[in-house]
Amino acid sequence: MIKEKLKKLSLKKIIPYIVICASVIMLLLANISLARDIKVLSYNDFIYNLYNGNVKEVLILNDSYIQVKMVSGFTYRTDNPQTAGFKETLLLNGVVVKESRSFNPISDIPALLLLMSVVYLSLRYAKKVKQQSEKKGPDHLNLNNYEDINVNFNNVAGNHEAKESLKEVVEFLKNPERFSKYGARLPKGVMLFGDPGNGKTLMAKACAGEAGVPFYALSASDFIQVYVGVGASRIRKLFQKAKSHGKAVIFIDEIDAIGKKRSTGSSNDERDQTLNALLTEMSGFNEKDGIVVIAATNRLEILDDALLRPGRFDRHIEITMPDLNARKEILNLHLKNKPVGNIDLEKYAKMTAFFSGAKLESLANEAAILACKESAPFVEDIHLDKAFSIVMAGYEKSDYTCISSLDKKITSYHEIGHALLNIILLPNDKVSKVTIIPTSKGAGGYTMSIPEDKMFYTKDYMRKRIMVLLGGRSAEEIMFGKDNITTGAQNDIVQASNMMLKMITEYGMSDSLGLINYGTMQNYGISSPDVFNECKRVLDELYEEAKRILTENKDALVKLSEKLLDVETLYENDLIA
Repeated sequence: MIKEKLKKLSLKKIIPYIVICASVIMLLLANISLARDIKVLSYNDFIYNLYNGNVKEVLILNDSYIQVKMVSGFTYRTDNPQTAGFKETLLLNGVVVKESRSFNPISDIPALLLLMSVVYLSLRYAKKVKQQSEKKGPDHLNLNNYEDINVNFNNVAGNHEAKESLKEVVEFLKNPERFSKYGARLPKGVMLFGDPGNGKTLMAKACAGEAGVPFYALSASDFIQVYVGVGASRIRKLFQKAKSHGKAVIFIDEIDAIGKKRSTGSSNDERDQTLNALLTEMSGFNEKDGIVVIAATNRLEILDDALLRPGRFDRHIEITMPDLNARKEILNLHLKNKPVGNIDLEKYAKMTAFFSGAKLESLANEAAILACKESAPFVEDIHLDKAFSIVMAGYEKSDYTCISSLDKKITSYHEIGHALLNIILLPNDKVSKVTIIPTSKGAGGYTMSIPEDKMFYTKDYMRKRIMVLLGGRSAEEIMFGKDNITTGAQNDIVQASNMMLKMITEYGMSDSLGLINYGTMQNYGISSPDVFNECKRVLDELYEEAKRILTENKDALVKLSEKLLDVETLYENDLIA
């Protein structure tokens, strides 16, 4: 290890350090020699010698000392009085006066070498820091040839409409002459937007892979630096490099880092300058350049209008959550490289409503890990079932003997309160599992239901969904009294409050407040306490209704809770029975 490091050290690198060490040693030796060879006498001795004509020469070293040379040749040092007439007194007494401002090779050369070496090393360090800060910049981008991008549209399941829109961009890149006959121009930019984990980056990579062009992938945060102007410079260098290869796809992820709406006042910060550089580069495109910019964001509404206008990002393509068929395709895609046994993909496609593509990949991976831990020959249904619970609620704790019987009883009634209301109010949302086994995510137990796959949700459905969320707290109050409710409903209350707030402020589902969108009102500085009062009124109303339904079905609540206490986990068939 040490030998290898020594080999890497070149003479050019170690010379400055040798010079510094030598200069320091020379300065120390010079001072030691000076201190050893020249004696120090008192100022009174100097005055005595001066007025007796014994002083021949005085060298003013600094503000502290003078060096005195006697007529006899003897030399010594003494204090410098620093009085106004000192030099005049010496001259009147026939003494030669010299200043130490002249060049002294014994002390000045080592000091000069030391200073030059320090400056050199400082400049070299600054250059090294600059090079490291630019490593993520366009000058150090790895240009991936299309042969290295082993991704195409066959590797992207679901989002067929998005793929169709991007296929036209691919055709433009591969065969521009076909479109130029009709006077059509190449889209300059494509904005991919949608929830996280739905495959925006994968879609952009597949577009470049299909077209067979170089692919630049960066995050918008790579352009933001401490120093103003660096981001704009990197934008220009990136486009310059992309143009040097003829056709290319530039992908900018999380573009909202530089593309947020600008303030109405004047601004000269780094983010605005970087955005202006990007807008200028995209406006300066030549249709024959064959450069397509694909950007991705989770929040399209916060982007600057100048960025989204035609001629910049011509196409806005939503990458949506996968539907039933898409989820089946995605699961099948992620299970292809795994030893799969008899698995009902239709069943898991239905179970995973509201799962993103990334979450489905995590589900398949967790199932494979479980199968590997058991040394099972294939990934089976049982592994996917366990993986589904892990992804949704976390790992079940293996040791929970410290939980008291009372806490288990409270948890049992709480979870059955959720499950029973779900069965009564929302029979199409299947309750697949109820358990009082605590999980690694901090839950004392959980009720897992599979929501119906819908495009829209009605006001009636959302009210019933809130009642199901409040079912746990309702069951606690019915069985243990109002003064003995617990903190277990915290997350339920958060979800219910969020849903109710959206119903009133965004969806226009309030009878008293009507169709006003309060987000828009707040943009104009209008606020109202009526929102809080309306949310509280409706939540209290739904809570009382949930208690009423559970009270009417108290026998079922008690029966199922006692059953859950015995076996700790109930499945769909157990609840129906």
